[in-house]
Amino acid sequence: MEITFLGTSSMVPTKERSHSAIFVSYKNQGILVDCGEGTQRQMKTTGIKLVKITKILISHWHGDHILGLPGLLQTLSSGSNTYSGTLEIYGPQGIKKQFEMLKQALSFEPGFEVRVIEAKQGVIFRDNDFRIEAAELEHSITSYGYSIVENDMRHIRTDVIKKLGIPEGPMLGKLQEGKSIKWKNETLTPEQATKLTKGKKLTIIADTVLCRNCIDLAEDADILICEATYANDLQEKAELYKHLTAGQAGLIANKANAKKLILTHFSQRYKNTQQIEEDARTVFDNVIAAKDFMRVTL
Repeated sequence: MEITFLGTSSMVPTKERSHSAIFVSYKNQGILVDCGEGTQRQMKTTGIKLVKITKILISHWHGDHILGLPGLLQTLSSGSNTYSGTLEIYGPQGIKKQFEMLKQALSFEPGFEVRVIEAKQGVIFRDNDFRIEAAELEHSITSYGYSIVENDMRHIRTDVIKKLGIPEGPMLGKLQEGKSIKWKNETLTPEQATKLTKGKKLTIIADTVLCRNCIDLAEDADILICEATYANDLQEKAELYKHLTAGQAGLIANKANAKKLILTHFSQRYKNTQQIEEDARTVFDNVIAAKDFMRVTL
């Protein structure tokens, strides 16, 4: 997976930070998580083609997370950017109605098929390569966090196969699928002939207060991207507006046994993120603060 941070500000964009948006590239999938104001311009700046988007995951229907959506859809409906295929948009319950209202307000109908899916807690998408999990968070309106999880992969142990003399073909395919085979009147199990490589996991937690679902969703994540709107000294403000402090984001990473924490969604009051990073490191060591256009490979 390649993760590109397109916007890392919270409610108000700054000269350095645009509204919330993250693009995740994985095999033939382009997953856009939130679509704040200016997202398509940020994508053009990074060289990511808009037509690469296959799915959009909306955390919640606040302006700083969705105001870039109508412009992006209009661009995909015209000129050289014309979209072919079906664009899937996932979001909390009610997103179908909100999307229809958005189209009516703009007198606009996308020139391609858009499938809007109301997410529920649990797995919302699955194919042979990966799955997407959703969990409801606790914000001023319904908000969701998402995990993108690679499927575990079985790799053939060539030393075992060569020793037994098994030729390439359907039998090796069955072993990779986790099925036992018969070879020379003996049963060979996947555990004997393959090794299992655990898939990578990326979790993105948007606007929320500290809650159990944050930790459960992020369990064993290789990378946890988490909102950290405020430093620890503004915990009362964070509670008032139902956001996380940096220390709470670090606590989620700690309790979830995440490997790496990337902080984002910073209040405009912070000219740099030094204090925010330090606050998170009081409870979790492997922390960095995201910047617009930062790329991370998982």
